[in-house]
Amino acid sequence: MTRRQLSGENRRRLVIASHNTGKVREIGELLAPWGVSVVSAGALGLPEPEETGTSFVANAELKALAAARTAGLPALADDSGLEVRALGGAPGIYSARWAGPEKDFPRAMAEIERRLAGSDDHAARFVCALTLAWPDGHAETFVGTVEGCLVFPPRGDRGFGYDPIFRPDGATETFGEMDAAAKHRISHRADAFRQLMANCLASDLPPG
Repeated sequence: MTRRQLSGENRRRLVIASHNTGKVREIGELLAPWGVSVVSAGALGLPEPEETGTSFVANAELKALAAARTAGLPALADDSGLEVRALGGAPGIYSARWAGPEKDFPRAMAEIERRLAGSDDHAARFVCALTLAWPDGHAETFVGTVEGCLVFPPRGDRGFGYDPIFRPDGATETFGEMDAAAKHRISHRADAFRQLMANCLASDLPPG
């Protein structure tokens, strides 16, 4: 399949198909060096589609295509979450739902700690499926991962979601303790973005 690039006028306004302010901020920071201007689905008043997919990829594509068709603009959607080995990959695609409608991630992190009680296996990984979609239904999807382990109690107040309990392999700090630049170098989202940039950003418009 021929890759489609985001170029010309399409780079001037890209919808981030998310109502998660932390995720929108992080995606905007990753795209800024490439001269891409972003607007969130929330700012446009777009509805949040029901995430009925059974995988990160399916949900990312569902959200990106819904936003692109409704807004009439290219849209980028991220579906990501935490997979804990000892919990059979949970919470996985239900990572946000474990936090409930109030987005209570301290409660979700406490639940993971409770379920891991007595287990020496704290291996985990973050997964990010990133889909860039156009109003005509074309979509490109890339998957990034970062391996690590869970630490308790949570550490740090940076980042968002489960970041305070996730320490990536080879690091001494959790994502909740790292500054944004350090996290952007190694995160699952950064991994997916590197693939996106290599395949879908026009070569005549390099980061400056």
